[in-house]
This record gives sequence, structure tokens and C-alpha cells, in this order.
Amino acid sequence: MISKIRAISAVLYTLLFIPCTIALMYLFPNAQRKLRQITARGFLKLFGVHTNIQGALDSSAQILVLNHQSFMDVIFLEAIHPNNLCWIAKKELGKPFLYGHALKAPKMILINRESKKELVFLLKEAKDRLENNRTLCIFPEGTRSLGGEKFLPFKSGAKILIERFNLKVQPVVVCGTRKCLDIGALKFQNTPFSVQYLPAFIPQGEHWFEDLKTQMQTEYSKMYAQSQNIPNQDSKG
Repeated sequence: MISKIRAISAVLYTLLFIPCTIALMYLFPNAQRKLRQITARGFLKLFGVHTNIQGALDSSAQILVLNHQSFMDVIFLEAIHPNNLCWIAKKELGKPFLYGHALKAPKMILINRESKKELVFLLKEAKDRLENNRTLCIFPEGTRSLGGEKFLPFKSGAKILIERFNLKVQPVVVCGTRKCLDIGALKFQNTPFSVQYLPAFIPQGEHWFEDLKTQMQTEYSKMYAQSQNIPNQDSKG
């Protein structure tokens, strides 16, 4: 019951503050990043969200590659990242009136992930955002996972984008954000979640993308095992 009440409160926060943020972003485009950061930080502070952070955020990275479990992933990074983030998301998210403008006002990149023609659009829009010193954020899984032990398959769009512009990549692994907040199911348990920043790098070699997924999955499996109190196989012996 407490989880549902908290979730309803989160929805009310969105309905009260997001319209104001959207209006201000249209009125003061140069202040968009600050406005988004204030709104996200307000959410984390109001609900007392706790995180376990490992590693160091690299502000020089041009793109963040992260697994996706919950809207909390976005709220957290919007609150703490020093740069002007540009999220790459599926086109359907831009359709709802309220949430759609929350993405359109700050010029997030909305694509149809199932259309090969959208790749040209993605590269064009990404080039524009990079030229405006924005840090791209992409979920290579393409959608939210259920928060289980394994990642969903990584889609090739992230690989093509990163190689096309030779971007400096920082992998970010999150664990437990869906358990913390699942707006769709009206569950907001507000349990602490974990975030690990892996070292940033510029891709080299033919199999870097496969290696990236393996590295992220390995770190996630450790975090997941810890969250479930499952003995880590690496520690056996």
C-alpha cells in the first residue's frame, strides 16, 4: 500500500511540476538543462532516493551507453550529470501530450528503432547535438528490461552511431531501478539502487561492441547477485 501511495505521489509530482518545466524550457531555451536538473533533483530529494555509486563519471565522454530498467535511470542521470544530456528514445514516447513535450522541448532524439531509414535521421540529429556540446545517452537494449539477471540483446544502432563519429564512450550499469520505481505498475518501493560508471574509452578493434556488452553484463551480474544475496561465482574457490 505504501509503495502504491508513493507511486501516486510521484505521478502527482510529474503532473504538477513537469508542465511548468516544459513551459519554462520553451520560454528560456538557454536554461533548459538547468531546469531539467532542478526538476530531477527535486524528485530525488523529495522522495529520499538513495543510490550506491561505484566508479567515476567522466564528463568528457561524448555518449553514455547504459542498460535500462526504469524511468528512474533517466531521473538519476538528469539530476547528477554536469553536461547537457540528449536522450535517444523511441518515437512513441514523443506522442503523449505531456511527456512528449518533455522530450521535444529540449530536443531529445526520437527515432523509430524498427526502421532502417531512421538511421540517417539519427546520425544527422546526433551530429547536431554533438556540435552543440551535448552528451548523448542511449539504451542499446532499445527498451526497458524487467530487471532480471540478463540484458536484452543490444541493437546495432548504438554501434553504428559511435563508430560514425568516433565517440568517447562511457558505459553505465544500473541495477535495481525497476525495483525502486515502476510507474507503469504503480510501484515505488524506493529501495536503494546501484549505479556503476565503467571507464570511458574510444572504441578500437572489430569486436569492441560485443566486448562492451560482455563487460557490462559481467558487472551487472555481480551487482544483481549482490542485490539478491546470491553468492558470486567469481568468489568461489
